[in-house]
Amino acid sequence: MSLADRAAATGAPAFVPDPRLVNEDLAPAEQRNWKVFDLFAMWMSDVHNLGNYTFAAGLLVLGMNVWQVFTALLVGFVLIYAGMNRMGRIGQRHGVPFPVVSRISFGVWGANIPALIRAVIAIMWYGIQTYLASVAVNVMLLAAWPGLESLTHPSFLGLDALGWISFVSLWLLQALIISRGMESVRKFQDFCGPAIWLVMIALALWVLAKAHWSISLTSTPHPVPVGEQWRQWFGAIGLILATYGTLMLNFCDFSRFAPDDRTVRRGNFWGLPINSTAFVVVSVIVTAGSLEAFGQAITDPAELVAKVGNTWVLVFGALTFAIATMGVNIVANFVSPAYDLANVWPQKITFKVGGMISTVAALVVTPWNLFSNPTVVNYFLGGLGAFLGPLFGVIMVDYYWVKRGRIDVDALFDARPGTRRSRGRRHRAGWRSVGRAQPRGLHHLPHLGQHRGLTAHDVHVRRQHVRQVAADGTELFPQVGDDLLGLPYGVPGPTISPRSSRGTAPARNASFVPASTTEAWE
Repeated sequence: MSLADRAAATGAPAFVPDPRLVNEDLAPAEQRNWKVFDLFAMWMSDVHNLGNYTFAAGLLVLGMNVWQVFTALLVGFVLIYAGMNRMGRIGQRHGVPFPVVSRISFGVWGANIPALIRAVIAIMWYGIQTYLASVAVNVMLLAAWPGLESLTHPSFLGLDALGWISFVSLWLLQALIISRGMESVRKFQDFCGPAIWLVMIALALWVLAKAHWSISLTSTPHPVPVGEQWRQWFGAIGLILATYGTLMLNFCDFSRFAPDDRTVRRGNFWGLPINSTAFVVVSVIVTAGSLEAFGQAITDPAELVAKVGNTWVLVFGALTFAIATMGVNIVANFVSPAYDLANVWPQKITFKVGGMISTVAALVVTPWNLFSNPTVVNYFLGGLGAFLGPLFGVIMVDYYWVKRGRIDVDALFDARPGTRRSRGRRHRAGWRSVGRAQPRGLHHLPHLGQHRGLTAHDVHVRRQHVRQVAADGTELFPQVGDDLLGLPYGVPGPTISPRSSRGTAPARNASFVPASTTEAWE
């Protein structure tokens, strides 16, 4: 239902959104056709990639056994599942993407800052992911046709001819998919996720057969002391939170198309604790099998496929890795900047135009040069990533704790002077909380910023309410996290009276605000 239709249905005067704040892609979604399988397939597309495979296999090499990897990643994915459900509910309930959700806490203009930061990170990682996939494809192409080695000598802008061919091919395929809109993304994910599972199962069966169906689930190629194993166990949980923390911000880009909250939770359940844990466990089992079969733990699936020795298997493997990369890139690094850029100039930039701008930018930054520069990856991208953690914490506290889920969606598209979302003063608390929540020196742990963002925003909002009570008289006192505790929206909170002139303590007022009050904490 459009903004104008919703106003007509409720009998309110027709609301005309500000054209500087809305277009067809940013307005509340009218088509809610994403089912449980679509969200499940989206998570398969995001999880089934070279990075997650290598990450899980690397934990085995570092000294953890299969069972330890399984339990650590299961705990991590359960925590991510809880965060995704929270952000997913916001997107599904109001039907808007992340840049518009950001307007709730940071105002209609201030929301451009977190959106653009998220866009910059996503665009760069989109290019880097595409480059890494092209490297894997090159390895298998050279194994299948050694004559292509002559294309690896000339170099232009730091990349050889074969690298350019592989990179541009993947780049164009992804651009073709995103240019057709979110419905094309949904259909591609429905195919991509299950297809990768078939290849992973086939690879696992082949490696296990090579290992004579005998692998150890309790041993590791590099044993470490028990204390170090515990440190690595908690470290693995932290890395999972850091890896998926940024996607928690823009998961509403997808959940906005779900028909109800139950669909979001079920899709997340099958896609995160179940599918994601199963994928990394299979990755570790394959790596353990390679240790038995070849005498070394092979953590690169491209290298493992190259050992098959069959040309057509290698070609199929190259195609599989290309599909896997396109899946994770579209989910994690493509949809987000398309919406983020559309939010900057809705009158000129649509979702498709934003996607094309992101595609070109990912090529222009020459991601192979970025990836080879540790300073860029560790400090620039890592520092920006640390900024996103507090944003998630602030948005969660502001929506569930402060505003208790009561949002006037029309106000998110209204920039008239004096309106709630246009007044910057009301959103300074969010930015101050983000600044206070920055984890100094821990740019590689954005999940820490999430928790600090939760705490900082809560403390800052409480201080503001204390000042307002003293200055304005009776003021609503925010009830402690009703939705976070599982209580229904709109549970009324008590009012309190200001301190009297004689300095006595404030007396509690037994009256309550009606649960239907809109945005009582504004």
